Amino acid sequence: MGLNEKPLSTLHEKASYDLGDFEVPTGREEAWRFTPLSRLKGLHNGKAEAVGHVRVDVDAAPEVTVETVGRDDARVGKSFMPSDRVSAQAWNSFEKATVITVPREAVTSRPTVLTLTGEPGGDGAGAAYGHIVVKVEPLAEAVIVLDHKGSAVYADNIEFVVGDGANLKIVSLQDWADDAVHVSHHHAQLAKDATFRSFVVTLGGDLVRLSPTVTYTAPGGDADMSGVYFVDAGQHLEHRLLVDHSQPNCKSNVDYRGALQGEEAHAVWIGDVIIRVEAEGTDTYELNRNLILTDGARADSVPNLEILTGEVAGAGHASASGRLDDEHIFYLQARGIPFDEARRLVIRGFLGQLIEKIQIDEIRERVLSAVEAELAR
Repeated sequence: MGLNEKPLSTLHEKASYDLGDFEVPTGREEAWRFTPLSRLKGLHNGKAEAVGHVRVDVDAAPEVTVETVGRDDARVGKSFMPSDRVSAQAWNSFEKATVITVPREAVTSRPTVLTLTGEPGGDGAGAAYGHIVVKVEPLAEAVIVLDHKGSAVYADNIEFVVGDGANLKIVSLQDWADDAVHVSHHHAQLAKDATFRSFVVTLGGDLVRLSPTVTYTAPGGDADMSGVYFVDAGQHLEHRLLVDHSQPNCKSNVDYRGALQGEEAHAVWIGDVIIRVEAEGTDTYELNRNLILTDGARADSVPNLEILTGEVAGAGHASASGRLDDEHIFYLQARGIPFDEARRLVIRGFLGQLIEKIQIDEIRERVLSAVEAELAR
């Protein structure tokens, strides 16, 4: 049951669209104990006035439909309910939602790219709230890129609704300016035999907290969630994942890796997997690894697995945080490679094993270049 005093199945039961159903976090709650609330700039307590702006530009594949709709649209909020106060605040505060629809049996010819650019007011004050729905109809296939940049205090909910036999690949880039604050909830709902692949890259921002979740509505769903993050001095990058297996014969795999350097660089990874009584035949595994490059950096890694049925195909989790392996560095130096270059090669290899999974060449090279720039610091 990990470090929790209560089972996961009870910790994640609260869900509501009503902001009043969630108390203001104090930092003593299990869900908030790692997050520096004072750096959220009011996103958690209602003091962040919705006067900021994040522009959403969509470069859509020709097979995809893009709409801007009001909160009364029936497709908005259909696949999820907020599970914490910031998610509920974002739900109650956004004005327009972006809806991406991939029609039945369509196979998109290229990725659809959503660029979200923070545009603070003249004094830099105020928060922005957003909502995105990606609906992939049965037997369709699509690739979606979410590219975050600029300066903002931003909270949002993103819904990924994957229909029967559909295949959705997501790449989410957090490449914010140094002063940005971003709290985001990704909600993936998988229908019968649906496939969901997500890759999260978190590099920029002062504080970024992402909460990806996966739920299943029928048997046969398959989710693979990967992520890479690089934390610099003073940054707080937090990833809190939940995979809720409530249907039989579904799969999930989670693999997140991070590198940290600099004083008060802080990474948090929480991986929660619930296998409910009815979810017989579940096959799941979650892994988090952190490479601490300098003194003063801190990584908190907590994998949690709750199994409520004895009939599982496989279930496991692992977590490791440590420094560079001296033997690896020595091996390279013994072959004439200088220390700095040996260090760079080891770190790039550690993260590159996951980065190579990004199937979009342009994005993959951009991420590798960003990692190289971080190492050059």
